[in-house]
Amino acid sequence: MAEAWQQEKMRVQYKDTDQMGIVHHGNYVTWFEVGRTEWMRHYGIAYKKMEVLGLLLPVIDVNVNYKKSAHFDDCIAIYTKIANASPVRLEFLYEARKISEAEFKQSEGKETVVPSGELLAKGSTMHMWVNQEWKPARINKVAPEVYAVLQELI
Repeated sequence: MAEAWQQEKMRVQYKDTDQMGIVHHGNYVTWFEVGRTEWMRHYGIAYKKMEVLGLLLPVIDVNVNYKKSAHFDDCIAIYTKIANASPVRLEFLYEARKISEAEFKQSEGKETVVPSGELLAKGSTMHMWVNQEWKPARINKVAPEVYAVLQELI
């Protein structure tokens, strides 16, 4: 299952471009967050559910490697998958890719082993499970059912 990428599609909005007509570099991190949020929802561990359990998942590290530029109105797919999960940390991998209009119009939330489209940026985020007091939380103790799902996906 670790090979599967979850796909979330979007279209580049004018507000996300800079004076040069390309997507501002900071928007890729936001796109990664959208991908991660939808990945978690897809696998039944939505952020809202985690908060009800008293868990937060702040980002402790972000890496982005830019390959090509995206422009206004481009069709984009954000591919997300889990890289590693321990009882305390969770790491995600991402790829932002330009896709065709035809692929954009296909169904949402698709899983794939091989991302399609032209690679624009790739990256990763590392997260740490914490409780409401921002103290480290061991997910295997606080929410063993969530930890079991994560272990299945690695």
